Amino acid sequence: MKKYVLTLDLKNDPKLIEAYEAYHRSVWPEIEQSIRESGIRSMEIFRWATRLVMTIETEDDFSFEKKKSLDSDNQKVREWEELMSGFQQRLQGAGEDEKWVQMKPIYKLE
Repeated sequence: MKKYVLTLDLKNDPKLIEAYEAYHRSVWPEIEQSIRESGIRSMEIFRWATRLVMTIETEDDFSFEKKKSLDSDNQKVREWEELMSGFQQRLQGAGEDEKWVQMKPIYKLE
């Protein structure tokens, strides 16, 4: 298993934030299916103010490139991503086509 932590900001609008959370209380079944089919076994999203942090645990053969390819062929995923883009804003320093930014691990207590 691999573990990743990613981050993203929401637009600073309480109504948009509430709507974003409401969508995530009822994620479309096709979206959850596509997440699982990409090799993601566990996913959690946390929010503080406008900052989101997502943790994912994946199968060993998971890759973001493979997921991106699968997503580009899935109409429902494209619809979901377009809808979510109305709530999200890229972090400073993120790439032009990058929303969620992978965080670099710097410490682990063992």
